[in-house]
Amino acid sequence: MQEKFPTQVYSEIGELEGVIIHSPGPEVENMTPGNAERALYSDILNLSVATKEFNQLKGVLEKVSTTFEVKDLLYDVLKNEKVKENLLDRICQYEAVPCIKDFLMTLEEKELARQLIEGVLTKKETLTSFLSKERYALRPLHNFFFTRDASISVYDNVFMGKMSSPVRLRESLIMEAIFDFHTSFSTKTISPLNLKTDSSKIAIEGGDVLVARHDIVLVGIGPRTTPQGVDFILEQLKDKNEHQHIIVQELPFTPESFIHLDMVFTMLDMDKCMIYEPVIMKMNKYQTVHIYAEGGKVKFIKEQENIPSALKNLGMDLEPLVCGGRDDSWFQEREQWHSGTNFFALAPGKVIGYARNAKTIEELNRHGMEVIKASDVIKEKVNLADYQKYVITIDGSELPRGGGGGRCMTMPVRRKHVNW
Repeated sequence: MQEKFPTQVYSEIGELEGVIIHSPGPEVENMTPGNAERALYSDILNLSVATKEFNQLKGVLEKVSTTFEVKDLLYDVLKNEKVKENLLDRICQYEAVPCIKDFLMTLEEKELARQLIEGVLTKKETLTSFLSKERYALRPLHNFFFTRDASISVYDNVFMGKMSSPVRLRESLIMEAIFDFHTSFSTKTISPLNLKTDSSKIAIEGGDVLVARHDIVLVGIGPRTTPQGVDFILEQLKDKNEHQHIIVQELPFTPESFIHLDMVFTMLDMDKCMIYEPVIMKMNKYQTVHIYAEGGKVKFIKEQENIPSALKNLGMDLEPLVCGGRDDSWFQEREQWHSGTNFFALAPGKVIGYARNAKTIEELNRHGMEVIKASDVIKEKVNLADYQKYVITIDGSELPRGGGGGRCMTMPVRRKHVNW
């Protein structure tokens, strides 16, 4: 009997029990320097190197949690003809290519899953298509290995991301079909795309949404998530929970390394977080706002000093660890650029991130976390049960160039509750 995974994410740090990933494939290389910017990249990645690095992340996750691959899940749901037709209807409608639906319906499920992710080539059957400079009728999903953004586990529901760029919309449609119809999952999906009212100004991406505690959600607003997106989340949660706090952090729109909240703030332990100090702690123009709802009604919206201060007022006293170390802003800026704050928690005080951010790793080590190489975990040279606190390091020469780290590349579906 297949185990069901009801969604259960009431914190960022609870012991991981189920996680979804997408191993990067040919879609990562199905671009040219000329269209890389449209694909939300500043450069094109070397797939063979990126794959080796990603396999370190995957190998560790498989040691500690049930791990699902997007392509396998998609293949499974496409076996249902009604699900398959409905998903293709939505994709072809949103991407304005109704003419290719009949062709897609003829594909065997594994091939269809592959093409929906890697891209569907344009058939040169008319003069218009022959003269078109577009190589793909459905563009490759270059960013899908950042599974965090398209679907967001919050408590016992899954919010579907409404991506700021249309090039990523298909990711959310695929993830919604998986959560709605795959036999492994039991959850309620909530999508702005299904609203009957105008949702054009709503944008939500999972890198901006962090579950701090059973009654506290942190949300970044900036280049990828809008205030209207936060209002949408608030509307769902205030009716669901008797007490609900949302801490909102404004983010810079440039440089591109600030695209999400988890690029400047992540939680590491019950009493520790990782921050990019210039945005989170120092005086700047980026507001921190506390919204509190009780009994389905917003009681107040007020400005706070910063995220750690707002959380302390709510009984979560977190010590901020500094990305790049405390001594030199040069290293802070450099390591933030390469996802130096973007850690993914396997359990309280047990995290995974890039080895290349040496000053950040030193900061973690100074605060009691043993540094362990991912390769040693995979080869079983170390037993993680022997360590109370640790940071597992993965190689990161290529993956960070896509614009994300360990948290970006993981979508947790179940964590154990934390006894705060």
